[in-house]
Amino acid sequence: MVTNDTARAPKLTGATGPELPLYRLHILRFGYAFMTVGLIIVKWPLFFNHIERMPVFEGVVACILTAMSLLTLLGLRYPIRMLPVLLLEVLWKVIWLAAVALPTALAGEMGGAMGAVVSSCAVVVVIAAVVPWDQVWRQYVTAKGERWR
Repeated sequence: MVTNDTARAPKLTGATGPELPLYRLHILRFGYAFMTVGLIIVKWPLFFNHIERMPVFEGVVACILTAMSLLTLLGLRYPIRMLPVLLLEVLWKVIWLAAVALPTALAGEMGGAMGAVVSSCAVVVVIAAVVPWDQVWRQYVTAKGERWR
């Protein structure tokens, strides 16, 4: 008789090293939920009520961030598989803060509009705090890449 004990036993290692413990998955899900709720509150009303009247690039941003909110919903179900969504969020904000906001602030030219964008980008610390950076390192830096041929 064959038993199915392996189906009930927790998996000790994943394809890229040890799996994250359940509490880390829940912390990661909190990050996705944080992004989802924020984007739904801030961007969905713009998308559904004003998209046709927006300037071109504001409309593009509204569409991209609405799509991002849908991807963060998937992150609630697949927190590890959707890590690139969180990485994109952290990377673009850190790059913008370093390349645009910091030089502007150092030049003493920070205006109200830029200050508002800096404030909204500053919440990236929440997302950066929930990202399992050790998992990111194992999965995207040290893991063997997929074959090219």
